[in-house]
Amino acid sequence: MLCATIGLNLVSFMLVAFPAPAAGADDALKAEDLVGVYEIVSGEKFGVEEPEERIEGSTVRFTKDRVVVADKEEKEVYGATYKLESGEAEDGARKITLKSKLAAKEDQVAHGLIEKKDGKVRLIYAIQGGEAPTEFKTKDKQLMFVLKKKSS
Repeated sequence: MLCATIGLNLVSFMLVAFPAPAAGADDALKAEDLVGVYEIVSGEKFGVEEPEERIEGSTVRFTKDRVVVADKEEKEVYGATYKLESGEAEDGARKITLKSKLAAKEDQVAHGLIEKKDGKVRLIYAIQGGEAPTEFKTKDKQLMFVLKKKSS
């Protein structure tokens, strides 16, 4: 009887001291999930869809802490470090903070949302002076891109 009581107390202590992760916690998007090279399949700027010829051939490369965008001539047009914020925004998206590493815009900070779903990544963020997005629909001073991982 004493052993059973000690066993139950130990189990109770373990449940309190080491609670199970919240539902979906292991499913949260991590930087490692983004690593790779993607092609931009669509974009939106300030509430207007980007013309296909503007994004065609552009790529985005993610490492665990950096993102680099290159145009169809493979010229770097944007580079930044990034951090996924703890917790999730609505619908499983994560908040993301980007810090520019281009000489002309060094250290400018952009806040946005990112999600990876159905083999695609959606990234929306506000440029300097814009309001941080709360959904995947652009407003003034916001950009959004839909990315598809390139096959090797």
